[in-house]
Amino acid sequence: MSTQLGRNELAAFLRARREALRPSDVGLPPRIGASRTPGLRREEVAALAGVSVDYLVRLEQARDVRPSAQVVQSLSNALRLSPDQTGYLFSLAGHRAPERASAHEVPDGIRQLIDDVAPLPAMVLDHRLDILATNEMMAALLLDIDRRPVADRNVLRMCFLDSRFDGFYEARDDVVRGAVADLRAAWVNHSHDAKLAALIEELERESTEFSRYWQSREVSVRNRGDKPMRHPLVGPITVTFDVLTPLGDPDLRLIVYRPADAQSRSALDELGRLRGQRSQRHLRTI
Repeated sequence: MSTQLGRNELAAFLRARREALRPSDVGLPPRIGASRTPGLRREEVAALAGVSVDYLVRLEQARDVRPSAQVVQSLSNALRLSPDQTGYLFSLAGHRAPERASAHEVPDGIRQLIDDVAPLPAMVLDHRLDILATNEMMAALLLDIDRRPVADRNVLRMCFLDSRFDGFYEARDDVVRGAVADLRAAWVNHSHDAKLAALIEELERESTEFSRYWQSREVSVRNRGDKPMRHPLVGPITVTFDVLTPLGDPDLRLIVYRPADAQSRSALDELGRLRGQRSQRHLRTI
């Protein structure tokens, strides 16, 4: 987008959002008598945002003004913008949108989807690489990860702190290097995430290997690839993976594994059979 086009759209967006508001929407008393001004007046928005009326006029007239991120946030607050609208306004003003809070709850539809793709292994991760949900096959493939404490259900903790995964990945260096590079890519947009900071601190303290990869500052987000593994129950399995991002929460990743060859398909089938047997034994003991 050209600079002038961006200024024109910024001006039009500010006018449109101002005109869409009523005084009561921002806690102002209703106007007495007829008014030819749709929505809020510039004076009202300027007062709410803490800027001068002249400054707001120049913005709405697409003049050569580049508001700071602080001013953009103030305008967003004054205009009662939604998170999507705020991100749009920041982009138009040439700034990175502020970090959006997310509960990272897996929507019911996504949970149903990972069950529907069975017998293909599938799971949902967040930006910390916490494993938020798996289907039965993925849980079995990852050494019954669903039966581990919630705090341990993290790809990086699995790779660097869980001895059960020693020798699990055939191309371990590639897997762990890629996971750390992925975390580094997520970190730049979540630098104020206290849980993420605590995870990185823990991994650096407990694993010199993680610390070495983290300090290398490699950045990469992998959306597909192959991953050879050696499962203790069924032997070698190679999967091809794809990573999908739900539009409603771009910090979530839906990952689906597919067997890369006939031998891997047979091994996954056997793993699913063994998981089913264990589940039946568990039910009989309840």
